[in-house]
Amino acid sequence: MKKTIRKKIYRMLSTVLCMAVLCGSVVFAEEQTAQSGSVNSTALNLSSPSAILMEASTGTVLFEKNPDEIRSPASITKIMTLILTFEELEKGRIRLEDEVVTSAYAKSMGGSQVFLEEGEIQTVDTLIKCIVVASGNDASVAMAEFIAGSEEEFVNRMNAKAAELGMVNTHFIDCCGLSSDAQHHTTARDVAIMSRELITKHPDIYNYTKIWMEDITHVTRQGSKNFTLSSTNKLLKQYEWTTGLKTGSTSQAKYCFSATASKDGIDLIAVIMGAPDFKVRFSEARSLLEYGFAMTRLYVDTNNNELPQIRVKGGKQEKVEVVADGDFRYLDVTGADFSQIEKSYEFVEALEAPFASGTQAGRVLYRLNGRELGSVAIRTMEEVEKAHYIDYLKRIMLAWLI
Repeated sequence: MKKTIRKKIYRMLSTVLCMAVLCGSVVFAEEQTAQSGSVNSTALNLSSPSAILMEASTGTVLFEKNPDEIRSPASITKIMTLILTFEELEKGRIRLEDEVVTSAYAKSMGGSQVFLEEGEIQTVDTLIKCIVVASGNDASVAMAEFIAGSEEEFVNRMNAKAAELGMVNTHFIDCCGLSSDAQHHTTARDVAIMSRELITKHPDIYNYTKIWMEDITHVTRQGSKNFTLSSTNKLLKQYEWTTGLKTGSTSQAKYCFSATASKDGIDLIAVIMGAPDFKVRFSEARSLLEYGFAMTRLYVDTNNNELPQIRVKGGKQEKVEVVADGDFRYLDVTGADFSQIEKSYEFVEALEAPFASGTQAGRVLYRLNGRELGSVAIRTMEEVEKAHYIDYLKRIMLAWLI
């Protein structure tokens, strides 16, 4: 009974988190979607049972067809494996030049593989290539064991990350997608969410996803021999704007694909699930991408101009520097005139000390034809402590000296 209650609470919290993630990064998605009328299953005649098209920087969904239908992901699973790998690299816990020893278990993986031998040593950099380019199941398990000690522990981390990202309809059993267990599942929407996490938080992934063919060297007790990695992503040769990302196929999952492409400053993610054959997988992903690029334009303001200082009440200093909290991005699907976008600033009159660095002190506001498009927070660049008697005395003495 307690286990059932805990499970229900977990799903509720995951749903709330998912909404928070999407709302936080997709300020305008709901309104734009309503305007364009683009989110429906008839705008494109797809034979694949499930699909979604998302703009990466804002998270705006441009098209969907059964996006929350539970499906087997096959090797698209490896997107999450790559997220955890790049997180470890970013935190400095592993390095690209670190050497990984292949276990007997990793060697035993079937399906797509790069034929690692037990005891074979490869660098993290090479294993990432094997995972991304050739979809090596053996390389995925070797990396999982290197990072977490075992595939089981690594999969626990995968599921924790999925929950963190709000992937409420996803559960992993393995790190490579070989499992045919019904408990190993995801949805097109969740695949788009994790694809977005990978390409926006870890853009170095493109150093690997754009590789068409490359040789690695197997060094074992039998000697050295070259092995050619050939990309499973045929869209790299079929569509010039392609940047990645990951294919997958099993008899249960059929043919899946999370495709990424970049054109005119816009990054799109097209997810195809359950395509009847590999040709349909690539052609329908391309159709989605072409549809997305044809209907969208992206307005970007870098917000790098200098802002006036904010007055501080009761602090050790009388003013504090502030800065806009990053770029402003607006994805338009209506053909709006960007020259009519108006930018304005709202500042608090003063901040009461003490306060931490990053405290909001206003916002940069954007409007188009009187309609608010969104805003970017203005935040303090440092913390300010509360002033004490000695601080006021120092100010008086300094003023007297001047």
